[in-house]
Amino acid sequence: MTEEELKQELQGEHAIEDALIQSMADHIGSVDSELRDGLIYGTFSTWIMEDRLKGDQLAELLDISLELLFKGIGENETDTVFTRSFASLLIALILYSDNKNDFLPEAAIHQVKHGLVTYLATERDIRGYVPVKGWAHSVAHAADAFDELVQNPKLDSAAYPELAETLWNKIFVSDSVYVHGEDERLLVPLMELLNRGMSDGVIVELLKEMPTQLELHKQQVAEENYWFLAANCKGFLKSFYMKLAPYPSYHRLQETIGKSLSQVY
Repeated sequence: MTEEELKQELQGEHAIEDALIQSMADHIGSVDSELRDGLIYGTFSTWIMEDRLKGDQLAELLDISLELLFKGIGENETDTVFTRSFASLLIALILYSDNKNDFLPEAAIHQVKHGLVTYLATERDIRGYVPVKGWAHSVAHAADAFDELVQNPKLDSAAYPELAETLWNKIFVSDSVYVHGEDERLLVPLMELLNRGMSDGVIVELLKEMPTQLELHKQQVAEENYWFLAANCKGFLKSFYMKLAPYPSYHRLQETIGKSLSQVY
């Protein structure tokens, strides 16, 4: 099915058929934002939220999504980012359904964990809104998938520190400054990790390493790019500080973040 045929199908009355599901997956990274975001993702979201897809259909979609997650990985400012980004959103939806209905085996959750960690660590295209083509937002969409993963009861809590470090490391970006709320979205799964019992000592250790990481980057990138990096770190730490404010139990961590913020320059 061509993109135009798929658009017409999704705009009209349609039954849930395997051929349609496959076509939606095939075109999940279309540069046509109406088709990609409004129709394909919107339809998948409705079907999954309303439990209209069977467990085996979702399991197959998960396998497809994990493969699409690495299409063109390592490229920057190419259209493959839309495939990767919206594959991660579909993973988030499937995990949401599993958190509610428990149909995936534990091995699948381990596979998702490995895929998401590897993907986020290697994603280079961090654009948010792309003129004409719409939202790429790879970092924010990946954070959504991480959040659903953290909420999955089949995820071993021993994986929490690795997930936290993977999310944390995505702040150390020097190509541009995050301006589309990426810091807030990365904080959602980080807060979920803390609320589910991860020691705040994990964050304290990451904070201790920040000056060394910043100095290392400073030696490796142009001066302007270093200031992009510093802005990303400052923005993230400020957001984190405010996110912790309503929780008295995190007062010590909040103070540590405040001290670290004063060291970023």
